[in-house]
Amino acid sequence: MSSAPDLDLDHVAKLARLALTPAEKASFSQQLGDVLHHIEQLAKVDVTGIEPTAHAFPVVNVWADDVARPGLPVEAALRNAPAQRDHMIVVPKVVE
Repeated sequence: MSSAPDLDLDHVAKLARLALTPAEKASFSQQLGDVLHHIEQLAKVDVTGIEPTAHAFPVVNVWADDVARPGLPVEAALRNAPAQRDHMIVVPKVVE
């Protein structure tokens, strides 16, 4: 399949912040053209009467119930801290 004539690969590469060699441009242009051709084929499929879905099977609420539980004790939370002070982890200063 030849590359799509309206495909501006330089613009796409700029948006993706990619520096492409001429060989890569030729290869990717071919590949993107093939993808666009496939999408054109999908657009021709008659989907009238088919309900849009996000999943192939029904998905119900998969979240666990939000149950309040006691938190981690301070001693256990600070057990592996390299340095601590006043029940807090001490870290090196990163901002001047």
